[in-house]
Amino acid sequence: MSRCALLARLEARPGKEDEVEQFLRSALPLAESEPGTRTWFALRFSPTSFGIYDTFDSEAGRQAHLDGPIAAALFAKADELLAQPPRIDRVDLLASKLPH
Repeated sequence: MSRCALLARLEARPGKEDEVEQFLRSALPLAESEPGTRTWFALRFSPTSFGIYDTFDSEAGRQAHLDGPIAAALFAKADELLAQPPRIDRVDLLASKLPH
């Protein structure tokens, strides 16, 4: 079972919602190439609010993801696309159900 997760919350600048959505969609191949990233989800909470939820089997996998290309790209584009800095919470998973 994955034990570690990240929940990132992103608020798009006015008029940048489509670009944030495209950025998140374009990050999927990067997430798929990360061996330590068990699951990865791009989310839309509202017309302007987005998120990323991902899980990892270990703290090392979580840290590798935070040090990897998705986080680097997100922070490089943050001033242009986001109304405020991304909020990234480290969370510990207590239970989960995934398909086999």
